[in-house]
Amino acid sequence: MAACEVCGNEYDMTFEVHAQGAVHTFDSFECAITRMAPVCEHCGCRIIGHGVEADRRWFCGAHCARSMGASQIVDRVMA
Repeated sequence: MAACEVCGNEYDMTFEVHAQGAVHTFDSFECAITRMAPVCEHCGCRIIGHGVEADRRWFCGAHCARSMGASQIVDRVMA
């Protein structure tokens, strides 16, 4: 059995995530998100979707990006 690197739970069904040359072991997607997902620079939530990058900063969506001054970011273009 392996132990989750976030919560320490020893579990027979852990899984590995290989990213940027490192191997991480988790017992749940919740722990994987806690360790791996970037944080929105405006609201602090974990970005588990595509997110938005503006000026080398990451945001959960267009609203947060605009709130931090990225005026060109939009959710969708109205026809």
